[in-house]
Amino acid sequence: MRRKIAVAGIVAVAMFGAGVFHPAFAAPRAHAAPGNIDRHPDLNGVWEVLNTANWDLEAHAARAALAFRPGPFGPVPAKELIALGAVGSVPPGLGVVEGGTIPYRPEALATKKENQVHWLERDPEIKCYLPGVPRATYMPFPFQIFQSDVSLLFVYEYAGAVRNILFKDPGPPPVDSWMGQSVGHWEGDTLVVVVTGQNDSTWFDRAGNFHSANMKVVERYTPNGPGIMRYEAEITDPSTFTRPWKVKLNLYRLVGEDAQLQQFKCVEFVEELMYGRLRKEPLP
Repeated sequence: MRRKIAVAGIVAVAMFGAGVFHPAFAAPRAHAAPGNIDRHPDLNGVWEVLNTANWDLEAHAARAALAFRPGPFGPVPAKELIALGAVGSVPPGLGVVEGGTIPYRPEALATKKENQVHWLERDPEIKCYLPGVPRATYMPFPFQIFQSDVSLLFVYEYAGAVRNILFKDPGPPPVDSWMGQSVGHWEGDTLVVVVTGQNDSTWFDRAGNFHSANMKVVERYTPNGPGIMRYEAEITDPSTFTRPWKVKLNLYRLVGEDAQLQQFKCVEFVEELMYGRLRKEPLP
């Protein structure tokens, strides 16, 4: 089994309840430089989710595909997905959006629904674009946190994405980018990261949920059990949503030989998809 999650972490979920901070839990402290008494929780390690948020942030039933076309008695999977069968289907999920529904503006909701219809052409994940924040956190790939008393680095298996968490605010990002600019600070045992300067080309999931370049994300990472960390992300984007909204989910620390990242640099995997038509003699 590729993903071995600490048994203690699973027991903690059963005993304490998913996402509920247990007052008896004291997060292990990170090592600090001599003379530095400000020891924060140790977030070092390889982390991964156990949910279907990357398919759809909102609660959803299982369905045959992510893209459909009209059929004689109702929608059927898009022609390009028929051969995938169950592999191309969507697993069910309880959702990770606080309150259950993403508060779109009417015109933005129409765009979201249009994105669903054109998922095959529009989802940036299909083209191996960098995932952005918060999507990088809950993709079905692990990520690793490297923490010292002076720096913090997030490294993602998917597409080799990297985020350097700055603890001194340099001011507004000079340009928009795929992963944005991340500025962090500690509030007790919670790491708070403010992400700005992301471009508008990333999605939240495979269900067409999107944002504009005006989005600000405030992340909160809180250890709340052995091998478990609570993740929250508040999204503010007045151009797309009527109010700020949150996603909430658990992260689990991988252990044993699974606690390492592999390489999934997928750019070369999509060359045929994106540029095959440019061959002198395109393949049929």
